[in-house]
Amino acid sequence: MFEAVEGLVEEHAALESRLAEPETHADARLAKKLNQRYAELNAIIGAWRDLTQLEGDVEAARELAADDPDFADEVETLSARRVEAEERLRRLLVPRDPTDDKDAILEVKSGEGGEESALFAGDLLRMYMRYAERLGWKVELIDANESDLGGYKSVTVAVKAKGTPAPGEAPYGQLKFEGGVHRVQRVPATESQGRIHTSAAGVLVMPEAETVDVEINENDLRIDVFRSGGPGGQSVNTTDSAVRITHLPTGIVVSCQNEKSQLQNKESAMRVLRARLLAAAQEAADAEASDARRSQVRTVDRSERIRTYNYPENRISDHRTGYKAYNLDQVLDGDLGPVLNSAVEADLAARLEALEK
Repeated sequence: MFEAVEGLVEEHAALESRLAEPETHADARLAKKLNQRYAELNAIIGAWRDLTQLEGDVEAARELAADDPDFADEVETLSARRVEAEERLRRLLVPRDPTDDKDAILEVKSGEGGEESALFAGDLLRMYMRYAERLGWKVELIDANESDLGGYKSVTVAVKAKGTPAPGEAPYGQLKFEGGVHRVQRVPATESQGRIHTSAAGVLVMPEAETVDVEINENDLRIDVFRSGGPGGQSVNTTDSAVRITHLPTGIVVSCQNEKSQLQNKESAMRVLRARLLAAAQEAADAEASDARRSQVRTVDRSERIRTYNYPENRISDHRTGYKAYNLDQVLDGDLGPVLNSAVEADLAARLEALEK
C-alpha cells in the first residue's frame, strides 16, 4: 500500500506549483478543488515523512542498543511510535468518497408519532445546529414546514464549512452517516398520563452539488408555483411565491416556500434538486462498486433505523456500530462527535479489511 506514496509526492509537488500561479485563483471553484486535494495530500505526505523518520530513528536506536543496553527502552518507545505512524498512514491511504470534502444538504422529516414526531424533528435539527456551531460551520435554512406545536413536518438546511477543511472534516464527510430513521422514546408534551411513547423522524444527508457536478436540462423540469402556507393552514404570503420543481426523468420533486421571492425559492429548490440528483448518482455508483469501495454503514435510506434516543435513561444507542452512552442530554446539546466517530471508524475499518483481502 505504501508504494503509492511516491506518486502522491509528485502530485503534491505539482499541485504546490500550480497553486502558486495567480491564474489558478482566477477560477474560485478550481482553486477550491485544488486546495482540497492539496490538503488531503499534505496529510498523507506528512504522515509518510513521520514514518520514514521514525524508521531511521528505530534503526539508529537498535545500533546503539547493541553496544549499550540502556538504549533498549528507546528502541521499544520508537517502535511503538512507528506502528502508530504506519496505522495513521494506512488510514490516510484508504480510498475516500470524493464527496466527503463537500458541504452538506440535510433534511429532517417527521414520521410516525404525529406532533410528537414533529417536535423530535425540531430537536434533531437543534442538535445538528449546535454541533455545527461547535465546529464553526454555518447553517443556512433552505425550507421549513412547521407543525402546530412548533416542531417541523419537514425542514431542509445547508451546512457549510469555513475555508478549506482538513480531509474528512467537511460537513458531508462528518454528517453523511446520519441518514436513516432516528427513533425517540420519551413522554411527549401532549401526554397527560405520563406514558412513554415511541416515535421517529427521518434524516437524509446529501453532498451539496455545485452546478458543474450535475447537468440538468431545463426541458426535464416542470415548475409549479403556489401560495405558501404555515401551521394550521394560514397564509404566509399573499402571492404565489412558493415553488415546486419536478425532475421528470427521475420523478424527484422538490418544493421551497421559505423565501418571499419566487426567484429565491426556485434557486433554493434547484440547490436541493442538484443535491438529490448527485446523491442518487452516487448511490447507483455504490451499488455497482466492489466491496472494497462500498461503504458499510453509510445510508441515504430513511427506512433504516439507525439510532434510538431514550430520554428516561438518558441513553443514546447507534444500532449499526453498537455505540451506546448515557449522555443523551449532552449529545442533544451538540456533543455529537463521539457518536459520529463510531460510524466513521466502523466504515474505515470495513474499508481497510476489504483492501487487505
